[in-house]
Amino acid sequence: MEINPQQMADRARQLQEQLPDMDEARQNLVDLNRQVVGFIKANPGTCLLGAIAVGFIVGRIASR
Repeated sequence: MEINPQQMADRARQLQEQLPDMDEARQNLVDLNRQVVGFIKANPGTCLLGAIAVGFIVGRIASR
């Protein structure tokens, strides 16, 4: 399958239009990560108990 220059230009234009969406999504992930890290630092015991509970549940499901 050969791609002509017009198809390449159209595809490049589509990708260029999607870049702001990708930057926004990346920023949202960075913000979410910052919030999660802050919560873990503020509540380490709660997070540890949650991790143990999730591990136990996953272990029970996996052993069936």
